[in-house]
Amino acid sequence: MKERFMAKRSLLVGFGGFLPDRVVSNAELAERLETSDEWIRTRTGITRRHLVGPNDTAASMGAEAARRALEYAKLTAEDIDAVFVATATPDQAFPATAVRIQAALGMKQGFGFDIAAACSGFIFALSTADAFIRSGQIRNALVIGSEVYSRIMDWEDRATCVLFGDGAGAVVLSGSDNPDDRGILSTHLHSDGTAGDLLYVDGAVGQPDKSGHLKMSGRDVFRHAVGKLSSAVDEALEDEGLSYADVDWLVPHQANIRIIEGVAKKLNLPSERVVITVDRHANTSAASVPLALDEAVRDGRIQKGDLVLMEALGGGLTWGSALVRI
Repeated sequence: MKERFMAKRSLLVGFGGFLPDRVVSNAELAERLETSDEWIRTRTGITRRHLVGPNDTAASMGAEAARRALEYAKLTAEDIDAVFVATATPDQAFPATAVRIQAALGMKQGFGFDIAAACSGFIFALSTADAFIRSGQIRNALVIGSEVYSRIMDWEDRATCVLFGDGAGAVVLSGSDNPDDRGILSTHLHSDGTAGDLLYVDGAVGQPDKSGHLKMSGRDVFRHAVGKLSSAVDEALEDEGLSYADVDWLVPHQANIRIIEGVAKKLNLPSERVVITVDRHANTSAASVPLALDEAVRDGRIQKGDLVLMEALGGGLTWGSALVRI
């Protein structure tokens, strides 16, 4: 019987991201929609987004982000015990995107499954992987967010289609028995199904009479977002006896610049301590937090020892936070 390794903490040791080659500007969208670059920028902060090509899938993008995270961690697929994939846009009803990524990486060991929590999915997946590591069931995990929202957009609806993009981000988690304060300090997850009709996809397998398009009550989602995200951040810090001043970086879900600025203002965090990619990536749902994290680590902003606060809110409604010492 395999001996369990009892980890005290889950460390983030690898970071990776992937964005499709095709870049679509606001001006390009304005050529076929009743909108403009100024209208989109002033309301969302978005200037462009990446959209998949004919050969890109949630699995292929997630696998490439995973490869880059493994390379950063100096690990191979053989070192990984589990793959957790956050996605609201799987390539198939089943098998799970996670096992497709397992196959693409050449993994024949371990297990994998998908987590559906919409834009909060990466935070939910990170918390799940951390629990498996701390319980001793696994030692190393890939946590991936991969989304193909362009395939569930109503491209005639300017209120929604301008907001989203495609991409994938990944991290490698490794268990550590070192009692220092690095790693995932805490995660906090929430959901409220009574608000499920504020942001949803109208259709699923077995519902051929539905559109299959994303539907959103934008003002209501915005109203919920700032308050719920701020409270999730507060509970994360209170749980560890920390204050806003202790946070080195806020890595928020990249939905809308107004929501990001609203949360930062409530936390009294200056803009230079907030990682922002929504202007170039748009909203990549469960991929947005790991993509932003990867960018800030690789460009040197986020350093070893920094306290990073991640948060997200998505359809469900679901929301949550993760406090990590890199």
